Amino acid sequence: MKTADPELMRAINRLNVLDTIRRHGPISRVEISERTQLSTTTVSAITASLLDDGLILPRHEGDIRNEAARGRPRVMLELNPDAARVVGAKIAANRLVFVVTDFRGDVLSKITLPIRIDRQPIGVIADLVEDGVRRCVVDAGLSLEDVDSVCLGLPGVIEHRTGHIRSSPIFRDTNVDFASEMTTRLDTPTIVESDAHAITLAHHWFGKARDLEDMVLISLEQTLGLGVLHDNQLFRGAGGLSHNLGDLVLGMGPNGVVRLSSQAGESEILGEQPASGRFAEAIKLGRGMTHAQALIKAEDSTLIGAAIRAGEAVGVAIANIVTLFAPPRVILVGSSLALGEPFLDSLRNAYALAVPPSLKGVAELVFDDSTDDFWAQGAAAVALYELYESPWNTTGPAL
Repeated sequence: MKTADPELMRAINRLNVLDTIRRHGPISRVEISERTQLSTTTVSAITASLLDDGLILPRHEGDIRNEAARGRPRVMLELNPDAARVVGAKIAANRLVFVVTDFRGDVLSKITLPIRIDRQPIGVIADLVEDGVRRCVVDAGLSLEDVDSVCLGLPGVIEHRTGHIRSSPIFRDTNVDFASEMTTRLDTPTIVESDAHAITLAHHWFGKARDLEDMVLISLEQTLGLGVLHDNQLFRGAGGLSHNLGDLVLGMGPNGVVRLSSQAGESEILGEQPASGRFAEAIKLGRGMTHAQALIKAEDSTLIGAAIRAGEAVGVAIANIVTLFAPPRVILVGSSLALGEPFLDSLRNAYALAVPPSLKGVAELVFDDSTDDFWAQGAAAVALYELYESPWNTTGPAL
């Protein structure tokens, strides 16, 4: 009978302990043992190693100088915020958002650059991203030499393991090796990740899924993205591919295949309006959905109809995802939520009709209007995630 690789098992246990401290710290060794189902001897050995490596810190609860206190003070363990510094960024068509965080994910600095970058030459985009990273690092009182890793979150289909961007509305070209380009420019390990995966980790680490090991996130932005978390791990496709939910097939129509993006994509929803005037200017500035919300409140029948159709399509897509994965929670984020009640009501109704009776009530739908800062913090979480895994992931940066 073949047994597991002892080195791999030790590394996995180490990652499990470190992640438990991250999620529940300050925490005692006994509580770590209970949560991880590892023996107290194993936990003691792992935490001693983590202390030696400077990844965690002890915190003594109780005052040893207080004679009235009984017993020895409890030693609680927590992450060492100074163990690493990372940069996370959200790269959208009309703005760049950067944050610097410590090893706990606490934000040290953040900046937003409201610049339209979509379809610019790659060199121009790289210049703007490089300037944003450097400025945010300086604002944090650091230099790039103090930064362990950078993660750039973008919309589109991204091959995480290689850093290749197969397609993105940000770039004119396909199969762009943006990770190598930025690693060379910054002289710092740079990861490129889908923005949907970034916001998924943000909710798992800091937001509405901190209590869960499994969940699904649907991103309704310029592109429609999907994040799947299973057993505290992001699920990626072959080669680390991200998922373009907009390519999901809903059925066949008179003109062929009907995909979700053709019903619920941002361009499809906003395209119902005339391509001129104030609304067109709002779209160019990336404020199309906000302006659409105002028109819907003014009872614009064309936009209300587009919002209802989009909500129905997304509701059916969610029902299909719940049928496949049965997650305890589905979190929806993104600019399309600004469409308000016509969109949300039709989504809920379509989901209730399409989800199998045997799965009704299994998945909780949560709607979250996350800020750009939170998306960028999610990209930073991806960088930290790589650092956490580095003891047994040879493709990741080493602490």
